[in-house]
Amino acid sequence: MNEKLYAKIADGLVDDGYIIVEDALDANIVNNLLNSIKDQDDFKQAGISNSDHLHIDNQRRRDRIRWLQAEDDAQSDFLKFTQGLQEYLNRSLYLGLSYYEAHFAIYDRGDFYEKHLDAFKNSKNRVVTTVYYLNNEWKESDGGELIIYDKDDNRLMEVTPDSNKLVVFMSEKFPHEVLRADKKRYSIAGWFRVDKI
Repeated sequence: MNEKLYAKIADGLVDDGYIIVEDALDANIVNNLLNSIKDQDDFKQAGISNSDHLHIDNQRRRDRIRWLQAEDDAQSDFLKFTQGLQEYLNRSLYLGLSYYEAHFAIYDRGDFYEKHLDAFKNSKNRVVTTVYYLNNEWKESDGGELIIYDKDDNRLMEVTPDSNKLVVFMSEKFPHEVLRADKKRYSIAGWFRVDKI
């Protein structure tokens, strides 16, 4: 069902190390995912960690998160898509991905996430990053762009968080940041990993 999309993503990772896909999934998926997180009381302040100890640092990161739950139908549909992508990337690129983890991220007005790498230094863990956006009618003045850099700190691209846009990139290669959002911003951040659960 998603073989063409999986192939497009794999080609992008081979050619450039990243890819941005507009209108990536069935349009209903966005609304179903948004409906699945109407109750936001159980979202927690996101932390920063490169060890077993998580700490909160509001000077570096201000979003709130909740891990996806396979028991929810909408979230399960998204996770089935990523499971298929994992299998395709392993089959075609021999990445040895062992599992996928993902969380919803809510950026309230004024929230941001400073420049960082998803793969922790000297640790082979996160290999491929995915970001999927859930923001209908997002305007340029709303901010919240994802900025992706190369290893020499050159700005490669600025990604607006438009609904149903999927960004996939190699976790170790691209520092990135989320600029200040000027209205509530929704996304799903996920990582294909090679370490053990």
